[in-house]
Amino acid sequence: MKYMLLIYSPDTTEGAEEASFEEWVTYDKTVRESGVWVSGESLADLTTATKVQVSGTGERTITDGPFAETRELLGGYYVIDVPDLDVALDWAARCPGALYGGTVVVRPVAEFDF
Repeated sequence: MKYMLLIYSPDTTEGAEEASFEEWVTYDKTVRESGVWVSGESLADLTTATKVQVSGTGERTITDGPFAETRELLGGYYVIDVPDLDVALDWAARCPGALYGGTVVVRPVAEFDF
């Protein structure tokens, strides 16, 4: 079953501890070599984001980021293919994004037959 691991980092302030680049490289290598990796990406800085909303009349509103008023920022994701939720939760717990006040949200990927 496929699961998405959504990696949320706390809004870092000066002096806040966060996972090192080496921790991320090690985790990424482990996920890929284990055979559970399906896809994943790190997202560019929040300041590069653009939000699109469409009204009921079809009018678009476009807002340049940052626009989120939150203490956690979506920084990237992994999609993994594992037997069940317990295994997905184990991978999430091993993710450097779960350290230092970060959060990894685990969501099953919906699969549709068309």
